[in-house]
Amino acid sequence: MSAPSSSAPRVPGASLVPAFAEWARTDGRTWIYLFKAIAAGLLALGISMRLDLPQPRTAMTTVFIVMQPQSGMVFAKSFYRIGGTLVGLVVMLALIGLFAQQPELFIAATALWVGICTAGAARNRNFRSYGFVLAGYTAALIGIPASQHPDDAFMSALTRVAEIMVGIICSGAVSGLVFPQFAGEQMRSTVRARFSAFVEYVSASLAGQSDRAQIEATNARFVADIVGFEATRSVAVFESPAARMRSGRLARLNSEFMTASTRFHALHQLMNRLHDTGAHATIEALEPYFHEIAPLLAKSGEPVLTAADAEHAAAQLEAYRAALPRRIRATRALLESRADVPLLDFDTASELLYRFLDDLHAYTATYASLAVDTHARERWIERYEPKTNMVAAGVAGLRAALVMAALGAFWIATAWPSGTTLVLNAAAVCALASSSPYPARMAFHMALGTMLSSLVGMIVTFGVYPHIDGFPLLCAVLTPCLAFGVFLTTRPKYAGIGAGYCIFFCFLAGPDNLIRYEPVSFMNDALALVLSMLVSAIAFAVLLPPSTPWLRNRLFADLRDEVALACRGRLARLRSRFESRARDLMFQINSLAQDEPDVKRDTLRWLFAVLEVGNAIIDLRNEIGTLPRDPRYAPSMPWRVAIRRLHDPLVALFRAPDSRRLDAALAATADAIAATQQALVTFAPPREERHKLQRILSYLHFVRSALLDPQSPLEAAVAPGRRRAPGDGASGAGSAAAGPFGNTSAPADQAAPDTPGRPREGDRHAP
Repeated sequence: MSAPSSSAPRVPGASLVPAFAEWARTDGRTWIYLFKAIAAGLLALGISMRLDLPQPRTAMTTVFIVMQPQSGMVFAKSFYRIGGTLVGLVVMLALIGLFAQQPELFIAATALWVGICTAGAARNRNFRSYGFVLAGYTAALIGIPASQHPDDAFMSALTRVAEIMVGIICSGAVSGLVFPQFAGEQMRSTVRARFSAFVEYVSASLAGQSDRAQIEATNARFVADIVGFEATRSVAVFESPAARMRSGRLARLNSEFMTASTRFHALHQLMNRLHDTGAHATIEALEPYFHEIAPLLAKSGEPVLTAADAEHAAAQLEAYRAALPRRIRATRALLESRADVPLLDFDTASELLYRFLDDLHAYTATYASLAVDTHARERWIERYEPKTNMVAAGVAGLRAALVMAALGAFWIATAWPSGTTLVLNAAAVCALASSSPYPARMAFHMALGTMLSSLVGMIVTFGVYPHIDGFPLLCAVLTPCLAFGVFLTTRPKYAGIGAGYCIFFCFLAGPDNLIRYEPVSFMNDALALVLSMLVSAIAFAVLLPPSTPWLRNRLFADLRDEVALACRGRLARLRSRFESRARDLMFQINSLAQDEPDVKRDTLRWLFAVLEVGNAIIDLRNEIGTLPRDPRYAPSMPWRVAIRRLHDPLVALFRAPDSRRLDAALAATADAIAATQQALVTFAPPREERHKLQRILSYLHFVRSALLDPQSPLEAAVAPGRRRAPGDGASGAGSAAAGPFGNTSAPADQAAPDTPGRPREGDRHAP
């Protein structure tokens, strides 16, 4: 029997539509960017020639320095390039005026200025770093050639700035008008993906479905997302009024995401420790609350994804949070009659639960507010604050100054005609490569690209230019040469080679209004370019390279030292500073350890330890700050003194972990707990004040449990053979007990900046 035909008639070419859409989302973007970069470069070249500027190739070179796939990146980079160029212009005119007749002093002063700017570039982040790079590079670019003809220095500097401005304007116009790709669109998809990923992570962890590998991978991804999100937000504000209208909420969203993940991590860790110590009564009392959280993050049984749907989830969280204090008090009342239940464990866990819900509600409400153009949550003064090691930044500046001074001395000693190119390019390479995790590799890759561009440029300059006439033919010749370099920049593995090729092909073979066919000068300049990059690569490899264990150890020390900030920093906006700096340091360490999973794992464990203890100390200090003005709560009271004495042992422990300092920190924590418990019994304070003291006890108890956690890197500081008492509060994440968190064996989520001063219900805790 023949089967009846049930196939519907096919539309010709129907299968090509999804294939074309997929190509447009992937490789199509690459070809659009390639077309835009070449169009902007040729446009800048043509305008500069029409304006009869002396070196139109400078405008074309600027395009390939500034050009980025997204319009916001181009606008941001252009903004900082203009600022850096103007600063470099002013400084170099001053140096020429002071040292035009003393080349040794001029080179020394220029090297010093470039070193300062390079240190500033290493100190800052994103395109602000680029502004420092340009302030140093422009000074060398304008000043070193102008120093050979001081009488024309002013006009030479102005025409060079004009050429740079033409390149900036052309790149911005083409990027914003021709098939624009906006960072704001990427941010919208990132915000949605991160919210859904966090909801999924919380739900899976509460159901006990996350293992150690999943938790570590999720946390590492969250840290990268936080740092990348801030970088994208900082450029999106240059794109449109809509992006600027939401900038405060986006910064707040990033901050509240860190806060919510920190709270969940702390709760996750504490529950694992309670599993390990056999606190089954406390776990059984809290488990019902954990099971009720996941449904709050859904609408009609489906996970919340869009900002509009998040408003429903925020309302559910608000209602649940409002009813939680009364229910927690009722649960605690049932436990008070049982002598075998340590109420401090329950108080600490319930406090963390409430604070997590508080922060999760804030994060969800801010996400929901993005559905409208303006909202009250836009008013936000917290900001992401990166943290850079000052010694590393100083080393980067010193390295650049030494390279420039050495090559400048070589130029003066040999009177090499291309010595100006040698010195000014060394300044550019040192500044540009200093922000890379592997600057020696980047400088070497740029040298390879420059050698390739020298070969192609020689063929074009001496073999093709003499045989063509007119700007259209010039564009036809330059297009395939430039397309090859731009294509390389879109491939991460060859990006350094592509950048070197594009920039220095324009520098060597870019046509001027009056082309000079001088093969000896061309080869001298090409040799100077390659030599300056190789010398810079050697300097990066020899003079304290960033990838050495020395710098990683410094960054690890900075990460641990963030506990000192939590203990001693000003409380105003302290949590956001603490959270963002800790994450930024972890991101830097991971960037230096791309192929070292053990280093990344250690970094993650130290981040968890620092965030746990640091956030608990900040909570403790904030709670003490809300105590009433009463002699019983005066700073001179013994229990207040005992809490202050805890800070120094904690800071000493994290700065130089060992068993002696660990014992001192544990002893100080125990003393602070005992003194606060004694105060609570002695004072018999009214209900609201009693709740504050109980919360203070909860934070102290959490600090002690974090110090005793076997999964903490502080465990390595414990002397060999030392054993913990079963009831000592130590716990681990290795329990396989049933229930939320029970079968996870690793620390939970990343941390996040909190929102100090957010109103809280003072009577939510135990009676």
